[in-house]
Amino acid sequence: MVSRIVSAARRLSAGLFALVSLHSLDLSTAFAQQSASPDLLPQVEVASPKPAAGAVQSPPSQPRSSQRREPRQPALPVVATSAAPSLASPLVISPTGVATPAGQVASSITVVTEKDIQTRQYRTVPDVLNTVPGLNVVQTGGPGGQSSVFMRGTNSNHTKVFVDGIDVGDPSTPNGAFDFAHLLTADIQQLEVLRGPQSGLYGSDAIGGVISIVTRKGEGPPRATASIETGSFNTFNQTAGLSGAQDNFNYALSVAHFHAGDVPVTPLQLLPPGQKANGNNYDNMTYSTKLGLDINENWSVNSVVRYTDATLLFTGDGGFPSVPNATQTRHGVHQLFNRHEAVWSVLDGRIKSYFAVNYANLRSDDIGPADLVSTITTGERIKYDWHSVVALARGNNLVFGAEQQTERIDTTGFAVENGNKAGFIELQSEFAKRFFLVANIRNDHNDQFGEHATYRVAPVLIVPVTETKLKASYGTGFKAPTLSELYQNFPDFGFFGNPNLKPEQSEGYDVGFEQPLFDDRIRFGSTYFHNSITNLITTNATFTSYANVNLATTEGTESFVWAQITERFGIRADYTFTRAVDAGTGLQLLRRPKEKWSATATWKPIDPLTLSATVLHVSDWRDVTRDGSVSGITAPGYTLVNLRGDYALNDQVKLFARVDNLFNTHYQNPTGFLAPGLGVFGGIRMASFGVR
Repeated sequence: MVSRIVSAARRLSAGLFALVSLHSLDLSTAFAQQSASPDLLPQVEVASPKPAAGAVQSPPSQPRSSQRREPRQPALPVVATSAAPSLASPLVISPTGVATPAGQVASSITVVTEKDIQTRQYRTVPDVLNTVPGLNVVQTGGPGGQSSVFMRGTNSNHTKVFVDGIDVGDPSTPNGAFDFAHLLTADIQQLEVLRGPQSGLYGSDAIGGVISIVTRKGEGPPRATASIETGSFNTFNQTAGLSGAQDNFNYALSVAHFHAGDVPVTPLQLLPPGQKANGNNYDNMTYSTKLGLDINENWSVNSVVRYTDATLLFTGDGGFPSVPNATQTRHGVHQLFNRHEAVWSVLDGRIKSYFAVNYANLRSDDIGPADLVSTITTGERIKYDWHSVVALARGNNLVFGAEQQTERIDTTGFAVENGNKAGFIELQSEFAKRFFLVANIRNDHNDQFGEHATYRVAPVLIVPVTETKLKASYGTGFKAPTLSELYQNFPDFGFFGNPNLKPEQSEGYDVGFEQPLFDDRIRFGSTYFHNSITNLITTNATFTSYANVNLATTEGTESFVWAQITERFGIRADYTFTRAVDAGTGLQLLRRPKEKWSATATWKPIDPLTLSATVLHVSDWRDVTRDGSVSGITAPGYTLVNLRGDYALNDQVKLFARVDNLFNTHYQNPTGFLAPGLGVFGGIRMASFGVR
């Protein structure tokens, strides 16, 4: 593994000296591969003393909350980065591991900020992802129901998910798909959806892309916040938080409670005669802390801890043929995520090294109507990582590192673990503030299947005069077999794991453009993507084990237009076309609608009042029945209209209200599970100052 990384470094080294000769050294905003506490302030760079350049502004399409700088002062004078107007954009971490303006990134990325979440009143991460281009979100019923995300037509287990740099994937799930249902939004500062193969930086699971969540970091004077909300489906939600920074210490603490009761999920036509439908009942308590301490000018430490305790009462199925049960099943979820890191900065920040330990523990307990005791399953991951960011020259960074992790599954009568070691290197280059290039390569060594190398190359060109952004990327990805697929046996059913499974593999590319007009008050663009996936893991021909047999191709386009019509009114529309087919049969893959579009308008008629409306349309798709007995049925599409509004009484108090599914559209996604109908909600948000 090490030899491959060294070899890659040698191939890249010829270009490094040329880059160094082109530019003088600078203090880049450097946060390696998913730091626990990235700073999303505008990028700064060292310059000789001179009048300060104008501050970089976020584009109207991605509004950001005002932020204060850290109390600790940099060792050298800093000025805001100046750039071409079309490059003014929010900083993103996930594409490169280094805080970079989104306008300089070739990868297709959607950024959802804290302000977006507050304006559109998202309560859970599946709510956030519903309108993101390139994604299809499938949730079995209302809040708390299993939530899967299909990115660019890939499988639901082909998306890597991070929260504050912690891999939150569950090693105990049979196919490794992440369940988004229990992620609340109360403490989220920024959510990034990075589309396309990303294994060159992130390793296994990143075939479709990466979803990265950064929670709020403490800054400025102490600030207390709270909110309370009630409404349809016995909804009763509360949040409380405290954040701030004092001298060299920053802190952010958050508690969120989400409750929804009696949410209709089971279609009446599936119930046996005379049986009453039981609505789902969901309760979620999430606690989080983020702490940071600057020990001196060279050393700092960060710590993140997040714990979720959730319970879902839902209607399961039983009998033969399968029908909904009269008594509900209880599903308990206990998730603990934490990351603790030390950051060593030398040469006035030109070299930053991160040393971290991550621990994830995901425990579920399930008890059905006929069960005497709960079935408890625990997935556990411990990961050690180191990575460094070296500022070679202005806008040119070298990122390299290594990691080691062990995953474990523990359930009744079965326990097993597997390890993985990896090393990676990445070069991020800039030429004349018009051409940007990112290239990375990574090699993983898995204890079970051995070595696997992946890479990615992504260039961007900003055309002079027109400021057109031309972008492209090409990369490879892989998905390692899960512990269950490798080792878990079910002898009573004649089904056994397959320790000889190989990783699923992919090659993918995309090419597109973005065009700003009228001083970036209007922006539109489109991207074509294509993925070829081989060695897909599925059941074998005799249904006795797993095998690498399937092939799939996904391709399509993601297009958008955004316009700030006036200072008080803006609109954005997104359209996604996806063709995802089984290469063996030519049929569209299940639960991948071909078309999806959304439009959101935001209006601020007076300063205290903000109104917004969203329309979401999803076309029909191929699906299976609720009991899985019939496959390939056509599920009808749907169109939803949601309304939002909030009114600031003063700097400390804001009233808000929302209407979900305004026209009470009846639909099932997936088939056999009703989606929530008309919902009306309202509440109040409070803060000691600067209510959002």
